Amino acid sequence: QVQLVESGGGSAQPGGSLRLSCAASGSGFRINVMGWYRQVSEKQRELVAAVNRDGSPNYGDSVKGRFTISRDNAKNTVVLQMNSLKPEDTAVYYCSADIAKYGSLVNFRYWGQGTQVTVSS
Repeated sequence: QVQLVESGGGSAQPGGSLRLSCAASGSGFRINVMGWYRQVSEKQRELVAAVNRDGSPNYGDSVKGRFTISRDNAKNTVVLQMNSLKPEDTAVYYCSADIAKYGSLVNFRYWGQGTQVTVSS
């Protein structure tokens, strides 16, 4: 019923920038927290950044001061602007959205398919 479509992944040099976008398709739902996580191989998926409906953001410690997250509630989209990229940022990035159907108080976590970000010289 709900799909998260990601775009903007790719390659960059250290110190460069990339911009990731995610759009939720469908209808009849409300998105609460929306954000991005990343994962390297079989390691645990970690928070990159998340943002509430009121625009208040949370960032992982490793990206504070470098990444900026924002969202457009009307378009059901979230954007992650990644600046000053480091090789350690290399990972598969997953869009996430906590979604409740209209008339429900229960949130479910939805995930995008993942997009590769590679930072290297």
